[in-house]
Amino acid sequence: MRVLIVKLSSLGDVVHTMPVVHDIHAAYPDALVDWVVEPGFAPLVRRVQGIHSSIECALRRWRKRWWTSQVRREWREFRDAIHGEPYDAVIDFQGLTKSALIARLARGPRYGLANRTEGASHEWPARWLVHHPIRIEPHTHALDRARLLASRVFGYELKGSPQFGLRRQTLEATERTLVFVHGTSRDDKLWPEEHWIEIGRRVMLAGWRIALPHAGDAELARARRLADALGPACEVWPAMDLDALTDKLGATHGVIGVDSGLSHIAVALDLPHVQLYNFPTSWRTGPQAAHGHLHQVSIEAQPTPDVDTVWNAWLQVQARGAK
Repeated sequence: MRVLIVKLSSLGDVVHTMPVVHDIHAAYPDALVDWVVEPGFAPLVRRVQGIHSSIECALRRWRKRWWTSQVRREWREFRDAIHGEPYDAVIDFQGLTKSALIARLARGPRYGLANRTEGASHEWPARWLVHHPIRIEPHTHALDRARLLASRVFGYELKGSPQFGLRRQTLEATERTLVFVHGTSRDDKLWPEEHWIEIGRRVMLAGWRIALPHAGDAELARARRLADALGPACEVWPAMDLDALTDKLGATHGVIGVDSGLSHIAVALDLPHVQLYNFPTSWRTGPQAAHGHLHQVSIEAQPTPDVDTVWNAWLQVQARGAK
């Protein structure tokens, strides 16, 4: 059986779709599963156990230079790749007009979302661009939404906790290191710098080192300010691609992070993790006990979680992760 997943972006959404691959293989061990994704996230998709191939679709870049010969050539190559062998099922997990149109280029019956779920993007034309629109209960976690959609396409029963299947290279064990994922694409999701400094001091007093990843100038500047305040036990990681960042993150021993793609990768890597929310939205994207993440928790508060609550949560997940 051949299956095509269409989930172009974003990073967190791609991560939440990963368990579908394990579910399909549990029901159909010989299935060949391909995935259409933006090039920036393709390295992560290729790490998922059970993926046959990733098909890169640089839609964002193509839109900016659609008239150039290079883009026309890349588009033809993409169209030929997706239109090659027929599929038994083409599943649009994104529910947008662009993703549904991409799915139409493939040969095979098309499935997708019939409705919008809470907190998720959805465009009404998408349901009319697939052969079989499937309704999902609106109040559904992003991870459960993807798993339910696939289970209803193939008619299998969901069993057990989600398995991300995210493979990583084995790196030499680091010193006991806690990663602070302090950056996100939205400023209203940030945690105050003074909170990071306070919890960083507690972490270091407990004998831990701190690592600070970053993406872009603003995050680098923040990482440097935090490192200057916390001292030599706090390291600012160099800029690196998603492949290297996933391996480096996987060699550490835990994460405290805001709601961001990198935090969701930490969940997929099964690291002890405290994920921070400034809004009551952790139910739709954060780690949940119902998913088997007993050493991963979501902490939410308005305007932002306080240091004591986050510190106590970290002590609990650290203890659970060590068992």
